[in-house]
Amino acid sequence: MLPKINQFLFLHVASSDEEESAIEYKSRIADIDGEELLIEVPILEKTGRLKRLFLGDEISAYFVTEEGVKNYFNSHVLGFMEDGVRLIRIRKPELESITKVQRRNFLRVAADLEIAVKLASQIRILGITDDVGGGGISFLIDGKWPIKQGMDLDCWLLVPYRNGSIDHSQFKAEVVRVKPLESGKNQVMAKFSNINDSERQRIIRYCFERQLDFRKR
Repeated sequence: MLPKINQFLFLHVASSDEEESAIEYKSRIADIDGEELLIEVPILEKTGRLKRLFLGDEISAYFVTEEGVKNYFNSHVLGFMEDGVRLIRIRKPELESITKVQRRNFLRVAADLEIAVKLASQIRILGITDDVGGGGISFLIDGKWPIKQGMDLDCWLLVPYRNGSIDHSQFKAEVVRVKPLESGKNQVMAKFSNINDSERQRIIRYCFERQLDFRKR
């Protein structure tokens, strides 16, 4: 499903400033012109602060259908238009690049990202992810660490983007399964038990970029 005129967009703007890139802004699609969406200047609803965008800014956005399904896509600023009010021209996503995200159907991609994990016993562990997604992760750690099914973990995930910027996503996860491997490592599969929407959005944005890279190969 493609976005439509008058639909609201919820978007994050790529930035080297972690706090800024975590902020979610709201905009409205004022018009559609060929391969472009014309959107209103994004606003931070809590404060009314407007977000100034610049040519080439990369954004990750989603719109919500009447059924409550979030449709995520990546785009970038193409230019501006004055039509009584200032409008921002962004690239309209291709249908196949839009990913529908429902509570039990998050996009998941293979990825070897650095992850830091803290157990309730205050033990801190470093590992490498096997795959990541909007609903959970799996990662590899040394088999000596006492991680068991049902345990709660505090996690910090290093999330790199195509434009060279890097984010850190923090969340709590519940261990679903631990699988011993012949290498002596354990594969830990976990689902998010407590994660802010902005933190999840960072991971989903990374997944979309990875998916697009896979499609181009």
